[in-house]
Amino acid sequence: MDETVNNPSMKKSFGKSLLYALPMFLITFVFITGGKPDFSDPAGTLAILATFLGMNILYFLMHYTGKTDKFRAIIFIVFALSLSFTLIRNMLEIRHSMSFSQADIVECKIPFCHLVIPMMILPAAFTKSIIFPGTILGGFANISSMAVLWLVATLVLGRGFCSWGCFYGGWDDGFSRLRKKPVIKKISDYWRWMPFAVLLMVAITAALSLTPTYCSWICPFKAVTEFEQVTGMESAAKAGVFISLFLGLVVILPVLTRKRTQCSFLCPLGAMNSLSNKITPFTVKIDKKACNECFKCVDVCPLFALTPEDVKNGKVSIFCSKCGKCVDACSRKAIHYGIKGIPAGSMKKFSRNIFLFVSFLFIAVFSSGAIITVIKSIFNLFI
Repeated sequence: MDETVNNPSMKKSFGKSLLYALPMFLITFVFITGGKPDFSDPAGTLAILATFLGMNILYFLMHYTGKTDKFRAIIFIVFALSLSFTLIRNMLEIRHSMSFSQADIVECKIPFCHLVIPMMILPAAFTKSIIFPGTILGGFANISSMAVLWLVATLVLGRGFCSWGCFYGGWDDGFSRLRKKPVIKKISDYWRWMPFAVLLMVAITAALSLTPTYCSWICPFKAVTEFEQVTGMESAAKAGVFISLFLGLVVILPVLTRKRTQCSFLCPLGAMNSLSNKITPFTVKIDKKACNECFKCVDVCPLFALTPEDVKNGKVSIFCSKCGKCVDACSRKAIHYGIKGIPAGSMKKFSRNIFLFVSFLFIAVFSSGAIITVIKSIFNLFI
C-alpha cells in the first residue's frame, strides 16, 4: 500500500501540486481558446481568462488539499446554471420565448438533450428512426455531437457522468448543499431502484408511441430550459408536472435530505449510466483493512450508493457517481478512487491522479463554452 492508516493524508506540497496541474493548464488553454486565441474582444477575453484561471485553480486545489468533492461541485453547479442560462438565451434569441411550438417540432428545431438517449435506443434499433425532433448535424446542440460526448463520458466515467458531466446535475447537487444538516434523515435505500422502473417505462412507451415520453411528460428540467407551448389543457397539465417535479425533486427534497433526489429517484439516464459502471475502468474502492466501519461515507453519499452492508462487504454499489464526497469524508482514507484490476488499498494516489485528470478534463472542456458565455454576458453589462 502507498498510504497507511498512520499517514492517511492525500495532501501534496505546493510545488508537486503545481507540477500535477501543469498539463491541465496547457490542455485546457488549447481547448478553451480553440488553439487560436483571439483577444480582440475585451469582454470575450476577460471571460476566457476568468474561466481558464477559475477551472485550473480548482484543479490545483484538488491536488493541493487532497479534497475532491467541494471543488468539483463548484464547477459542476456553475456549469448547470450556465448551461440553463445559455439555452434560455438561445431560445429567446431564436423564438423570443422559452416555449416551442408544433412548427418547431416539425422543423426539427429542438436542441438535443442527453436525457433522451434511453428513449432513442429501441426505436432506432427496430424502426431505424430518430424520435427526437432535432438536427443530426449542425446547429445548436445537435444529436450526433451530444450523443458522442455522452458515449465517450459513459465508457470512461460510467455513472461518473452524473457528477462530472451532466447538464443538469448541478441543480439538485447545489440545493442539496444549502443546509448543514438534513431535516429528513432516513429514506429507504429501495428508492434508489426507482430510476430503473422509470427507464423501463419510458423506453417502452417511447418505442410504442415514437415520442420521447420522459421529455414530453415528466422531465423536471423543462422548468429551466425549454418546454411545450401552453395551448390547452394537456400542455398546461404537462407544464404543471414539470414545475411540480422541479420544485419537489430538484429544490425542496435536496434541501431537506442533503441528497440528490432527482438523480437518485427519477432520472432514467442515471439508471442506464449505473449499468455502465460495470465497464468503466475507474471505480471507488473500500480498503477493509483500514476501514473501521464508522459509516460516515454512508451518511454523506448524495446518491444512496453506499449502505452499511456495502461497506461491510468492501464494495460500493453500481449507483456510485464518483463525486468524491465519501472519499473526502473518510479520515482514514479507507475509501478511495481506484482503477479496476488494482487491489483496494494499493496505489491510491496514482489512481486518484489518473481519475482526476480524465474526469476534470472532461468537465472543463464540456462546460467551458457555457461558462464563458455567461461571464461574457456579465462583463458586457459593464463594458
